[in-house]
Amino acid sequence: MDARVSFDVSVGETFLRYARLVAGRGYVHNTLGNMAMRVSAEGFVHGVAYTKHAEISLEEMTMDNIVITDIPSSAILYGSAMTSIGHNLNRKILELRADVHAVIHGKPANYEPADVDVEADARRIETFIADTNCLVLIGHGVTTLGRTLSEAYHRLTSFTSEVRRNIAAEELAALKGTRVQYRSKDDIERMYRLAEQVIYPERAEDVMREEDDGT
Repeated sequence: MDARVSFDVSVGETFLRYARLVAGRGYVHNTLGNMAMRVSAEGFVHGVAYTKHAEISLEEMTMDNIVITDIPSSAILYGSAMTSIGHNLNRKILELRADVHAVIHGKPANYEPADVDVEADARRIETFIADTNCLVLIGHGVTTLGRTLSEAYHRLTSFTSEVRRNIAAEELAALKGTRVQYRSKDDIERMYRLAEQVIYPERAEDVMREEDDGT
């Protein structure tokens, strides 16, 4: 326990709300999936992380199952139970991405093998984490990042929905003997640039300025 850190009930309530949403959609099963929220705290450059401890599921947890950890280290600042090894990835993402304040680990997806063992060495994400908000890693599942827990949650739902749509499209195309038409790389990159404008209309002016500047 660290005397500098106190438990914020409002943060805990937000955590529980999204824990129920993530579990309710079937993105996380048993005790393996988890989330983390960054909260500012005096004396901690990176803030602190709210997460659930190990050996309890997001579906079953209560406020009593939330612990607060340091971000650069695994030190437990509030609570007594240990976190799962997957929290190493949460902490490293929060340490490397100052713009991210929430991380969600969803259920595993069947993807081609990857050589990045983030549980054994979370430092290996340093080479690519600045360029993505969604990771799909073998043995670790889907991990989405967001400026808020809501944003991380909606990135998770968007990703899984898109995977389902692509699978359905490929199955229908195979039955009809046709091919699915996908967007070009340039189209996709432009959609990424305009995402802020579409999802957050109040930021449209800034996004259009970037487009005009070619940035």
